[in-house]
Amino acid sequence: MKLLYKLILVLVGGVCMNTYAQMPHDAIYMNKNSICIAATYANSQWSEYWENNLKRENFNIGTHTTQSVMPMIAYGITKKLNVLAGLPYVSTKTSAGNLMGQKGLQDLSVWVKYNMVQTDNGLSLHGVLGGSVPVSNYVKDFLPMSIGIGAKTATARLVAHYKHKSGFYITAHGSYIFRSNITVDRDAYQADDRVYNTNEVRIPNATDVAARAGYYKKGIQAELFIDKNTCVGGDYIRRNDMPFPTNNMKATGVGFYGKFQPKNIGFNVMARKVIDGQNMGQSTTFSVGFLYQINFKTKSAVTSKN
Repeated sequence: MKLLYKLILVLVGGVCMNTYAQMPHDAIYMNKNSICIAATYANSQWSEYWENNLKRENFNIGTHTTQSVMPMIAYGITKKLNVLAGLPYVSTKTSAGNLMGQKGLQDLSVWVKYNMVQTDNGLSLHGVLGGSVPVSNYVKDFLPMSIGIGAKTATARLVAHYKHKSGFYITAHGSYIFRSNITVDRDAYQADDRVYNTNEVRIPNATDVAARAGYYKKGIQAELFIDKNTCVGGDYIRRNDMPFPTNNMKATGVGFYGKFQPKNIGFNVMARKVIDGQNMGQSTTFSVGFLYQINFKTKSAVTSKN
């Protein structure tokens, strides 16, 4: 955390230059020695959820709301190799019932992104490695009120990208997410139609795939996307029971992302709707973000030739 605060102070006191923000799933890069700081607020709500494959409501919960504030930093080691880090503060609440909402710092995530292949006709291939670790002792097995499941993760991602000289592009990525076991504050738990007499819970690994199509030129970006997040195995929410970290959670979502960043300061917005799922809520998410960027050595910064 001390390093994060120092970087923020450096950015606030620095000279602004023209660079471009990026994410762990895109083909945009900071130039060498460039830094971007971003802060995003997100609000996600659902009133219906899938209990296994049965879509239903629970009037003891009403509408479930998750809010988060996500500070994020990206740094250009070279114009082809970037590192990103983020740490969200998350809170949950419901509009009915007596379940107590949770709040606090969630998981610190770090990503390394590398432009492996770049062609003159606009095609590029990118490799991304990432990981996350919980930074606070939040309650893991109090879903849907928990702010996370508390597992350490390691992610391998491959991103394929094509951009036409007009500014139109398509991007696709696929990820595999390794997730560690967790410990919970109980002596036994029920999963897979059996009772486990231990406080160690096995969390299923997961996959993440997405396709995006949009336009990006002269500081303006707009895209439509579809994504799917799927656990590799796991069990199901029992009838009229609460969810548990071992559940086989699946979600398919569609959405829009837009960004306006003509120079060093920019803004972005995102909207996403879950259209199909399993063992989780049918959520609608909106977010808005602020971007501030700086280059320490040069007077300009560029993206990759994507």
